[in-house]
Amino acid sequence: MEYADIKEVQELIDYIYASPTAYHAVKNASLLLQRSGFTEIKEEEPWNLEKGGKYFIVKNQSALIAFIVGSEDLENHGFKIIAAHTDSPGFRIKPNADIEVENSYVKLNTEVYGGPILNTWMDRPLSIAGRVVLKGQDPFSPDIRLLNMEKPLVVIPNLAIHMNRDVNSGIKLNRQKHLLPLLALVNDKFEKGEYLLGIISQQLSVNKEDILDFDLYLYEFEKGKIVGADSEFISSGRLDDLSMVYSGIKSICGAKPQKTTSIMVCFDNEEVGSMTKQGADSPMLSSILERIAINLGKDKDEFYRSIAKSFIISCDLGHALHPNYQEKSDPVNRPIINEGPIIKISASQSYTTDGVSGAVYKEVCHNAGIPVQTFVNRSDERGGSTIGPISSSHVNIMSVDMGLAILSMHSIRELGGVKDYIYALRSFKEFYDL
Repeated sequence: MEYADIKEVQELIDYIYASPTAYHAVKNASLLLQRSGFTEIKEEEPWNLEKGGKYFIVKNQSALIAFIVGSEDLENHGFKIIAAHTDSPGFRIKPNADIEVENSYVKLNTEVYGGPILNTWMDRPLSIAGRVVLKGQDPFSPDIRLLNMEKPLVVIPNLAIHMNRDVNSGIKLNRQKHLLPLLALVNDKFEKGEYLLGIISQQLSVNKEDILDFDLYLYEFEKGKIVGADSEFISSGRLDDLSMVYSGIKSICGAKPQKTTSIMVCFDNEEVGSMTKQGADSPMLSSILERIAINLGKDKDEFYRSIAKSFIISCDLGHALHPNYQEKSDPVNRPIINEGPIIKISASQSYTTDGVSGAVYKEVCHNAGIPVQTFVNRSDERGGSTIGPISSSHVNIMSVDMGLAILSMHSIRELGGVKDYIYALRSFKEFYDL
């Protein structure tokens, strides 16, 4: 594997490790954008956009839209959009989280977020990250702080095989009973029922009484790694979909102003249906596109014309042929890791790709000098969906669903390809440069 490719992928691994939640992913993307000359603008403030200008907007601290204003009229050239999502499956910590067990153990009350492979979270050092809401100047202006414990803090312990002889034959894990993480032994350091609050207050150097609420999640403490006999694989949590977030952000950071307005949108909450103000099933993207048009002096008709001239690459990861479960793939379309991005197609329209949009992305890849593959589910497998069709229900732009072929999707550690990540970067850069 080439040194330059390894270095590029190590950057991705560093970004993922520094981004244990969607809030951190957006914060770190914002810093990269600012270093690349982008200016943050606020939804609640007036805009004064200039042709060639670079801007970004943050929504809920967990979603982001970055854009470069094109040099030509919007109605004649439209928008070139890349879309990804910032969230990943895992565990969210509930309010009043401390649960004492027989005055000996303290575990945390959690609920499952999205669709993780549950047993992969067990017996691993886990940490806690998210955001904490503190008292502010007034009820509508709380003080919001990002939190990352940055140390192994909890474990979800398995039951020993001696007490569960059938465990290797399969066991149904109860989410409320079997999957609560162990935090501590009962001690005098923290007050009863306030172990977690005590740890948070220490980490942030604030009074417990000032903590109003939090959005906190578990994450695997161990950092991702490049693995394989030829360093060809990426083993890391949250490849889905932070590998697409980071490659898209890097690509727009390196893009030069073109005739067309270039957009990178990072939605949140894809893993739980996208039905939030910062999700793909909201007016977030359409309203920002319309506001860009209005700020550039365009009327409604010109805005709709610009939409008709636009294109979206919806980026979310897909399934590679599994070496141990070959029968799970389509008989003909069988993507292999490191053989190029995958174009995702479904007769049920769970992916937005059609013959025309798929051909467009194939040509983008051809121009970039990279291979491309096709993914379809087996006809007797339901498969999943993604942000593409959800976005299309709010803004009727031609769209292709693509991704990278990985193994172990939604495991605490997914397995992708070094070359595939490099291929994705090249295709995105080519797309923005067209």
